[in-house]
Amino acid sequence: MRRTLEEQRVAFSNQRFLATPLAGLIIWIIIGFIGIFFSDFVSVWSIFIGTGSIVYLSLFLSKFTGENFMDKSKPKNEFDKLFFFTVAQAILVYAIAIPFFQIDYSSLPLTVGILTGLMWLPFSWIVNHWVGIFHALTRTILILILWYLLPEHRFIAIPFAICLIYGATLVILRTRKKTEQPPEIIL
Repeated sequence: MRRTLEEQRVAFSNQRFLATPLAGLIIWIIIGFIGIFFSDFVSVWSIFIGTGSIVYLSLFLSKFTGENFMDKSKPKNEFDKLFFFTVAQAILVYAIAIPFFQIDYSSLPLTVGILTGLMWLPFSWIVNHWVGIFHALTRTILILILWYLLPEHRFIAIPFAICLIYGATLVILRTRKKTEQPPEIIL
């Protein structure tokens, strides 16, 4: 029996969603500490390599959070596919970040930090919860403020601000109310 899109949306929304933000938190913590202890050159590479690794770390962590993204026995869900498209979108935004980086390398925490956070907006719509809007807006505003206020510490302040947002997001995700299943239609 094929599930309706609304049933698939409810099933998708009732997942835990901890692996991906947890992976983002871990990677951005590492990036922040690299910004403290290493040169800007190393910090730049940590952003490129680290943010590119978030998806792989989340695949690994999903086995421990009960989400297991690679579980082939789970029923197909169109919203899983849509979520992976938002991940692809986040990767494609490097086409914006790289040219700005080539002009001013210190723009990298700003561009990558904001652009990769935009995937949270469609996530909010999918799960019908404000957490994604909170994450994307707060992240964007905080990164922009820090980029202007702390130009000498962009490779430190911005990564740790992103960590703060991820921490709040994880708390919200853990405590949010799950979506109720729609009533079953009996024919």
